[in-house]
Amino acid sequence: MIEAVNLTRSFGSLIAVDQLNLNIPSGEIYGFLGPNGAGKTTTIKMLTGVIAPSSGEIKIAGLDIERSKLEIKGLISVVPDEPKMYDNLKGIEFVKFIIDIYRLPPKETMSKLMNIADAFKTDYLGKYIGDYSHGMKQKLMVAIALMREPAVIFLDEPTVGLDASSAGKLKAWLRNMADKGTTVFMTTHVLEVAEKMCDRIGIIDRGRLIAEGTLSALRENFGSVESTLEELFLDITGDSSVEALAKSLQEGM
Repeated sequence: MIEAVNLTRSFGSLIAVDQLNLNIPSGEIYGFLGPNGAGKTTTIKMLTGVIAPSSGEIKIAGLDIERSKLEIKGLISVVPDEPKMYDNLKGIEFVKFIIDIYRLPPKETMSKLMNIADAFKTDYLGKYIGDYSHGMKQKLMVAIALMREPAVIFLDEPTVGLDASSAGKLKAWLRNMADKGTTVFMTTHVLEVAEKMCDRIGIIDRGRLIAEGTLSALRENFGSVESTLEELFLDITGDSSVEALAKSLQEGM
């Protein structure tokens, strides 16, 4: 469902993503992890057609993104890390705008939206988006992404701004979608979320994919059977400063 071959993106002399290769099948929840500035958001922007790669190829559901961008847009949903909406619209007006843009069946889609909004306690659709908090905007973007029942859903830090209850419901909802065939591609800094949710994990650092596999495979290759994803992540990215700081604090107590 998601295929990237030698995907590269440069910004001047900075190589943000460097020769990235991905092959993610239908029905998989794929966690894309990395330190700040590693290239995660740039990768999502390329995979969703927001920015063009400097080189390399992208296919979504077997379609080449260069030749079938509009068709691909109809197959995917995206929840960005910073929701961008029209502040002068009410939430329900924005939903109807999305329904019109994607030419979705109005009654059926609105019914799906209301079921999702009820589950996530999104009870403010009659208010103007400009009055929403970040968390309120995030929940609305999630609801809109889910109501479209896409073939592929991209989520960039989806739990940021969500309360614990909403984050838990989102995890359950995504698992149910994946079990029915939807491919989920998500970034997160909350490693416990990735550890519990993701079927496979890819770790990117300085633009390069440096590790990929199931949690058990990562433990076998980079740690031990007791290793947490956080411990593996720190070892793989070479950031032992957190463990060193914790140790020094314990020694000083």
